[in-house]
Amino acid sequence: MTLVLRARARAVETLTLDSPHNRNALSAALVGELAEALADADQDAEVRAVVLTHTGTTFSAGADLRDPPPPEALVGLLRQIVELPKPVVARVTGHVRAGGLGLLAACDIAAASTEATFAFTEVRIGVAPAVISLPLLPRTDPRALARYYLTGERFDAAEAARTGLLTTHADDVDTALAPILDGLRKSAPDALTETKRLLTTRVLEAFDRDADGLTALSARLFSSPQAREGMTAFLERRDPAWVV
Repeated sequence: MTLVLRARARAVETLTLDSPHNRNALSAALVGELAEALADADQDAEVRAVVLTHTGTTFSAGADLRDPPPPEALVGLLRQIVELPKPVVARVTGHVRAGGLGLLAACDIAAASTEATFAFTEVRIGVAPAVISLPLLPRTDPRALARYYLTGERFDAAEAARTGLLTTHADDVDTALAPILDGLRKSAPDALTETKRLLTTRVLEAFDRDADGLTALSARLFSSPQAREGMTAFLERRDPAWVV
């Protein structure tokens, strides 16, 4: 079963997450297939930019609790997006949760419709937004992250744009994206590569400095008793034992 659809129009490669049975959760299979599609786009000289989008009402629900990718595989995918020599643009028309926000933050430009909602739900299942912090912390407002990391609250597209998680939002996301994609098509490929390198220096420094520690933290938390209770409660659609 193909989990990432590919299409191309005027030098823009669109990669569509298509795993509706689990709301595009980041399974080991989906992470691997997306990494392969990005690698192919990297090697294709006809591709000027990549759009990352989704089918259904959810961009990504975060890690697949039944088939989670190894933390190092998710780190590798996030770094691959940041390091890709071509701009990666997120197009969101639905909900984004937990690890899905890491994908969003790794992209160079992110646009969403006003129907999109966002939440860092990790703390509610007994873990932390560890490896996704690698692209998030350098690019988003620290006060906002403190609130939403610690509470797991849901927030809307306007708030996501205010905090730096989104570049833009609109009722019609494609209308908002049209001038952005047009600008990328008008830009020289080598100039885009070098300009992206300027913009991602701080993010890649975070990967170099913190990836090993955050990968270890993620692995430790996911194997903890609280995480087992939190994930079981989530799958059983009940409150975990610690809720007061």
